[in-house]
Amino acid sequence: MLSTVYKAGRAPALLRHGRRVAVAPQTAPLRSLTSGVQSLPVRQPTESPIARLQKRFLSVSAARPGNAAQSAPNPNAYLDSGVIKPKEFVDVKKVLVIGSGGLAIGQAGEFDYSGSQALKALKEAGVSSVLMNPNIATIQTNHSLADEVYYLPITPEYVEYVIQKERPDGIFLSFGGQTALNLGVQMEKLGMFEKYGVRVLGTSVRTLELSEDRDLFAKALEEINIPIAKSIAVNTLDDALEAARNIGYPIIVRAAYALGGLGSGFANNEEELRNMAARSLTLSPQILVEKSLKGWKEVEYEVVRDANNNCITVCNMENFDPLGIHTGDSIVVAPSQTLSDEEYHMLRSAAIKIVRHLGVVGECNVQYALQPDGLDYRVIEVNARLSRSSALASKATGYPLAYTAAKIGLGHTLPELPNAVTKTTTANFEPSLDYIVTKIPRWDLSKFQHVKRDIGSAMKSVGEVMAIGRTFEESFQKAVRQVDPNFVGFQGAKFEDLDFELQNPTDRRWLAVGQAMLHENYTVDRVHELTKIDKWFLHKLQNIVDCTKELQQIGSLQGLKKETVLKAKKMGFSDKQIAHAVNSTEDEVRARRLEFGIRPWVKKIDTLAAEFPADTNYLYTTYNASTHDIAFEDKGTVILGSGVYRIGSSVEFDWCAVSATRALKAMGEKTVMINYNPETTSTDFDEADRLYFEELSYERVMDIYELENASGVVVSVGGQLPQNIALRLQETGKANVLGTDPRDIDKAEDRQKFSEILDSIGVDQPAWKELTSVEAAEKFAQEVGYPVLVRPSYVLSGAAMTVIRSQEDLKDKLEAASDVSPDHPVVISKFIEGAQEIDVDGVASKGELIIHAVSEHVEQAGVHSGDATLVLPPANLDQDTMDRVKEIAQKVAKAWNITGPFNMQIIRAEDPEGGVPALKVIECNLRASRSFPFVSKVLGINFIDVATKALVGKDVPQPTDLMAVKRDYLATKVPQFSWTRLAGADPFLGVEMASTGEMACFGKNLVEAYWASLQSAMNFRVPEPGEGLLFGGELSKNWLATVVDYLAPLNYKLYAADAEVKEYLETKSKHKINVEIIEFPKEDKRALREVFKKYDIRGVFNLAQARGKTVMDVDYVMRRNAVDFGVPLFMEPQTAMLFAQCMSEKLPRPEGIPSEVRRWSDFIGGKPL
Repeated sequence: MLSTVYKAGRAPALLRHGRRVAVAPQTAPLRSLTSGVQSLPVRQPTESPIARLQKRFLSVSAARPGNAAQSAPNPNAYLDSGVIKPKEFVDVKKVLVIGSGGLAIGQAGEFDYSGSQALKALKEAGVSSVLMNPNIATIQTNHSLADEVYYLPITPEYVEYVIQKERPDGIFLSFGGQTALNLGVQMEKLGMFEKYGVRVLGTSVRTLELSEDRDLFAKALEEINIPIAKSIAVNTLDDALEAARNIGYPIIVRAAYALGGLGSGFANNEEELRNMAARSLTLSPQILVEKSLKGWKEVEYEVVRDANNNCITVCNMENFDPLGIHTGDSIVVAPSQTLSDEEYHMLRSAAIKIVRHLGVVGECNVQYALQPDGLDYRVIEVNARLSRSSALASKATGYPLAYTAAKIGLGHTLPELPNAVTKTTTANFEPSLDYIVTKIPRWDLSKFQHVKRDIGSAMKSVGEVMAIGRTFEESFQKAVRQVDPNFVGFQGAKFEDLDFELQNPTDRRWLAVGQAMLHENYTVDRVHELTKIDKWFLHKLQNIVDCTKELQQIGSLQGLKKETVLKAKKMGFSDKQIAHAVNSTEDEVRARRLEFGIRPWVKKIDTLAAEFPADTNYLYTTYNASTHDIAFEDKGTVILGSGVYRIGSSVEFDWCAVSATRALKAMGEKTVMINYNPETTSTDFDEADRLYFEELSYERVMDIYELENASGVVVSVGGQLPQNIALRLQETGKANVLGTDPRDIDKAEDRQKFSEILDSIGVDQPAWKELTSVEAAEKFAQEVGYPVLVRPSYVLSGAAMTVIRSQEDLKDKLEAASDVSPDHPVVISKFIEGAQEIDVDGVASKGELIIHAVSEHVEQAGVHSGDATLVLPPANLDQDTMDRVKEIAQKVAKAWNITGPFNMQIIRAEDPEGGVPALKVIECNLRASRSFPFVSKVLGINFIDVATKALVGKDVPQPTDLMAVKRDYLATKVPQFSWTRLAGADPFLGVEMASTGEMACFGKNLVEAYWASLQSAMNFRVPEPGEGLLFGGELSKNWLATVVDYLAPLNYKLYAADAEVKEYLETKSKHKINVEIIEFPKEDKRALREVFKKYDIRGVFNLAQARGKTVMDVDYVMRRNAVDFGVPLFMEPQTAMLFAQCMSEKLPRPEGIPSEVRRWSDFIGGKPL
């Protein structure tokens, strides 16, 4: 855990004992803690240490006599002195922690990280913890942190059931994002906390309401004369128009109690406001109309306060983009760069004043709008909970905000808490930084059809990166490459209308700035006029542009001088970027750089800015330095993390990376983690022995590998990014890649090689061909028969794959998918309709299968496995199929000589002649997959733990067949979609992955597990009997009729948008039913909303065969508006029929606690993870 070597003059912090240590000097416990260090000389500074700590460290170094090294202040000596009076400790025995549920846009992995920290704090304090979180892919839902885990929906009814069963006496609401916060407010209103005697720890529900309800918030800030953006809270459309007349356009509309700016936007006139308000009022009961301050600077402060009113600001951050873009969609730098000292202190004082006035206990962030050329400011909002920014601030400063907030919630005060990271200061201390951090968001908007790409006050990004450097240029360029390996650094892209792009922000705005400055010779002033980005940032970007042009003038590798290379490296240029500029290759530039002896220096995140020696293993590399901060003696194992969250690669891979790290540590290996995602647990300061907050590029991984003199590198637990560089690490870099040989990985990634190997071992696959012309494609499609699956061979993660059902479609698609040519071939395969898909996750050692899990998909084949509902153990697969699947897994493990984790997707197609069903392999990844945490937690054995043993070749267990064990439970994993955030996108499932997260619940059978799982989706509300349901979609199949047969006895009111659907349902249904046709205005959203209201439509079943071609397609309009109006949408036939079955069995609800409310440890019988 902690290194026990203390350097001279440094005493250990209170050795992580969460017990309250009495502070009287003669107490024994304190002596025993510090024994062994008492002989160390601790020089006391003349000033009292706390006064010294509380000063900002900007000018202290000048006052040092000579340059004498100074010993760190010892928090123990300080606590011994009895300055701090012991305080009443919050007396709780068992605390319920509410998690945030499935990952969605606006609420992602940062709550896994903050929740894990809170659980760690509880464990240290000896308080037992019960965690409620249906997100099975997270670290916090392991038993290693929480004592008991419930995988259940986070709704007042289920939380009440858990409180009845567990009888906790405390609850934490601030570690589960907006989900937990809204739950807390609802439960307080229902009087549940009082009823069961549960105490809310940390910030009170009253304060949460104050910060969320805009009217109350405005009144509270008025009391202390803090200016806020003038807003009027309204509940109806007419009031909104009236309010706008009073304030004057342009205005911004926000929805109260909404997550990540959901339902907000700008309106310049009455027409825009009408449409905006109509949509926002469906998502929230109250909306706010405010004066727009577009173009002002946006600044954030992270503040911590304890119950004794000690209050500090830990970090302040500034947005690169001016106000008007949600901070979650902005490029952010920390600490702020363009504020004057006066502005900085004015906002800092205001933040402390606000937090004290609102009575926040724990962590809080305050967002400001600051006038760019004056001292006028407005408070935009206060989040009285841990937010995305607080995860970023924790990682940027090394101050563990969530952990400290949890300790404060348990009654500790800041001056008595040692800082767990630096170990030399107390927590009552403001970090000062000698580096700069840049955060850039990652969007995945190109995956959706009809989606609007503009970014504004509602968040759309799915992940973010954080880069550390000693200059803005270095930090910014690193961050750009972290967002996507295809970017070489600051660069441009072609735009039809560049000025329009610069004025109207989209997810590609920084590329437009790059295009303007690098290729179109725009001046800093002109870019500033169009974008309102502060000139300080633009001048820094101009430095990058000048350096690029200087390199281009040199134009050859031979012309590169040492000082030119060094200058470029100091500005964050990568070897590849320099190679582009001088017409060379990355490997040649790397060789030249090493010839010059230019290597990066490794620095610690030293939050004391070198004032006192800080003891962290929190590292970054920079060229703006002249020494290393650490010695390289460990020869550790490097683990490559998963990088930025995006659709298709999310917290599941973080779970894998952390599990691998913990397994290596348990085997006594030293670990080195490389990752740059601030939202994750893997980038927490105490997971790996060394943490590099760095790029996962070939260049940087090799730099670190060589410096650390590492013994090996793990590439199979971080998703696709590490896989992409595995072969190069081994072949060019001569690194020791652990596990499956990268040359074998290549044989699985390459379609042609993959196929040949499958044929040679007698494993079936769908008919496919790689084609280079439209004619050849049409001919092949006719031979195998439609439908066919078309994928360009150069795209990752199912991007641009489509199912084609006719020759016209094929022509359209191929002509759209840029020119099909020998350089851009397409792969076409036979698409088997109505087949069932099976997922196999396995671990092998030297080609022998050790363990495997077989999950079945509920959806029909053709839905991306990341969007599918997985059932484990399978409910509908016979023993013969299970045996054949295992045999395929054994053959594949042997053929690729796999060591470590792997995953396969197989489809099972019925034989038309009635013979044995065919099993065909459609994909195989020689790495951990998205479903590894799910299968590990359901089967009760950590697959990554086993895989890590195989990678290292130590204690490898004997092969066991987990699927042969009969279990009296099963679990279903369901997707979490974020359609509401993606205006215009068609909510329809296809071969392209669209979900942003996942949840899983357990049950004794499929109905019970699926019923709980689906209710875990964010803001999902079950349609109650007597309410209205709307039907639409495909009539050639019996899907809709099956749904209606299940639901008819429950007296729902049934509606359809056209006569065909009505007639079909009334004739096909087993029951005598009446379907009413409703008016369905396709083009008028407001009128359509009135229709939904008038008929009380609380659920929509739209089961179409294919996506709508246009935005006027009635099924598209029905699906899209169900999402926009917050009504549950069922758009996939198999899951819709399954949920209808659940409703028929589970409604009306019986009395008592339902049987799915059981501890995870009761389901699986123990706590193996």
